Amino acid sequence: MGPLQGVKVVEFQGIGPGPFCAMMLADMGAEVIQIDRPPAARDGGDDANWRDAGRFQFVNRGRRALALDLKLAAGREVALRLIRGADVLVEGFRPGVMERLGLGPEPCLSANPRLVYGRMTGWGQDGPLAQAAGHDINYIALSGALHAGGRRGQPPAAAPTLIGDIGGGAMMLAFGIVCALLEVRRSGRGQVIDAAVCDGSALLCSLLYSLHAAGMLSNDTGTNFFDTGSHFYDAYECADGHYISVGALEGRFYAKLLGHLGIDDADPAAQFDQSRWPAMKERIAAVFRSRSRDEWCALLEGSDCCFAPVLDFDEAPRHAHNRARGNFIEIDGVRQPAPAPKFSRTPAQATRPPAPAGADTESVLAEYGYSAADISSLRDAGVIV
Repeated sequence: MGPLQGVKVVEFQGIGPGPFCAMMLADMGAEVIQIDRPPAARDGGDDANWRDAGRFQFVNRGRRALALDLKLAAGREVALRLIRGADVLVEGFRPGVMERLGLGPEPCLSANPRLVYGRMTGWGQDGPLAQAAGHDINYIALSGALHAGGRRGQPPAAAPTLIGDIGGGAMMLAFGIVCALLEVRRSGRGQVIDAAVCDGSALLCSLLYSLHAAGMLSNDTGTNFFDTGSHFYDAYECADGHYISVGALEGRFYAKLLGHLGIDDADPAAQFDQSRWPAMKERIAAVFRSRSRDEWCALLEGSDCCFAPVLDFDEAPRHAHNRARGNFIEIDGVRQPAPAPKFSRTPAQATRPPAPAGADTESVLAEYGYSAADISSLRDAGVIV
């Protein structure tokens, strides 16, 4: 099942965007083998507990797990054998780490000329910051994306990881991998993908940069029509402390919103008169505070007011629209977001729960030609567990 059925991926385990990219590929039917370090070979970094989060680490779903000590020559040779049979490699180490292991693009593409070699970093493979440590918030700060978040007079804020690690990183790498797989069919030659969160999050801001270039977006965050500056594109508190969202940008939707709120003395034609925004925001806020969120849902949901309730992580899976769309599934008794997008003929399917490191080592090695004696020798040498 899935449009990527038959595609073989070797993923070198990391954190953040790399695993999310591999999850996307696995959701779409690719056969993903995840190579992690045996517990004894780990460096005790801060990500250790997260890697061991078991069935709750959704980004590790859908693939088989192999534990391999890449510091040992025999471990690297095992990895290279898997790479020879793969279509895609995914790695998220700092630039130069895979080269020092002897598993950089040159030897891998030499062993497998059709290989798509996907590299995921924060800053990119080159540039002044390539070797600097960083996280999502740093990468989107440099691209301009972080500046666009937050209310007027308050520090910048953005939803954790969504713009950077996931949108600018994982999804850009997944898109690049699929593009390169298509190109391999024409040329017969693999290539290296240099995906960086900083680069991708800048691209995600294309519309914002376009509006800014046209003089329609101010650098004064929180004053623009869709960054909480306007009264018709914001979240408002209800009588019960919950929130709703409105995004009535177009004039016809804005007029419907005013009508449903009982505001009949405001001129819809003055929607974009910024001098009126503060007073209108206070007025609309007072109206929304007069009823509970459920009451507003009963009145506005499904209308053309561009309305939706603000749901938390417990509420969203229970919403009727999400249930009807199948946007959340259960795997191993744990509810989690479903694969997306949806396909008419080759539907994506996520059924395999996250596997602990080394859970499938023996079965994977056997498929790649290792005998029982070979596997035993590798275990005795500490190459596998």
